[in-house]
Amino acid sequence: MNPKNNHVVIMAGGIGSRFWPMSSPKLPKQFIDALGCGRTLIQLTVDRFKEICPLENIWIVTLADYAEYVKEQLPDFPQEHVLLEPCRRSTAPCIAYACWKIKAKNPRANVVVTPCDHIVMDVPEFQRVVNSALSFTEKSDAIVTLGMKATRPETGYGYIEADLSMACPSNTEIYRVYAFKEKPNKATAERYLRRKNYFWNAGIFVWNVSTIVNALRVYQPALGSLFERMLPYFYTDKEQEMVNELFPLCENISVDYAIMENVDEIYVLPASFGWSDLGTWGSLYENLQKDPQGNVCVGPNIKMYESRNCVVHTTQERKVVVQGLDGYIVAEKDDTLLVCRMEEEQRIKEFSAE
Repeated sequence: MNPKNNHVVIMAGGIGSRFWPMSSPKLPKQFIDALGCGRTLIQLTVDRFKEICPLENIWIVTLADYAEYVKEQLPDFPQEHVLLEPCRRSTAPCIAYACWKIKAKNPRANVVVTPCDHIVMDVPEFQRVVNSALSFTEKSDAIVTLGMKATRPETGYGYIEADLSMACPSNTEIYRVYAFKEKPNKATAERYLRRKNYFWNAGIFVWNVSTIVNALRVYQPALGSLFERMLPYFYTDKEQEMVNELFPLCENISVDYAIMENVDEIYVLPASFGWSDLGTWGSLYENLQKDPQGNVCVGPNIKMYESRNCVVHTTQERKVVVQGLDGYIVAEKDDTLLVCRMEEEQRIKEFSAE
């Protein structure tokens, strides 16, 4: 495999406000230090791909409103590789923009597409898995998605049903996808966990750039025609002007509906590298180290007394003392403090709107 042909597309345009008050539409979660490690989620995403391809082969697609965050948090990143969407149009147009542009310079490019707001605990294993998938797509027209081995009956993720009866001869880690499943209810998720051939859909895809461009042309011709119109302007001083004019005309459609439900040659590589999409405070709690009482604390000086099973995220305060809580979220950002039962997290949107 030629690493110079490896490219990474990082999707960073999401609203990412589910960690309120730490995140908001003005400061989405991809631009915050959710883990308290001194690196934001988008910085961590770029970090783990540096061993997979050169920095000049990494692309970030984000909303124009977030351009300054990218520039501030990734000052060494090539700014010409930050692609600016004038408006939100889900993942299919985002991916199409990056892949059409990459193909214009390198038709042999091998591409990984990833969200920017996930966490990966075992980075070396993640890099090994991604390289394995890249080696497979370099020699085929297949689309590979990474399937996370389910560890609990999770209702917040979509699932991939795999045909585990026979691995691919050229890569015995990879299997055909039988079906993609929507987020299940609890009983269905428990059944998936027992079956062993259902994996969490991480939304990480690997393909040859010609494969995805051709698939979009065939299955989403209206979308494809818009990027064909933009193509002559890529890498010119007229590019952003044309993107601003034509991108809003794209259908608001995810890559799952646009491509995955139509293409036959789709495969899954089951993997386990400590993955989470950090969609909720609960998922942050599940993935961080806990004290003997089951508390997760992110902040410089947090004291817990007679408290259990809480997540406390207070990075701006000099000292925080929590006493007598069980199963609570305590989080602050600027002039806002949230104290909420973990089981009531779904109501946070109600609180943030008041």
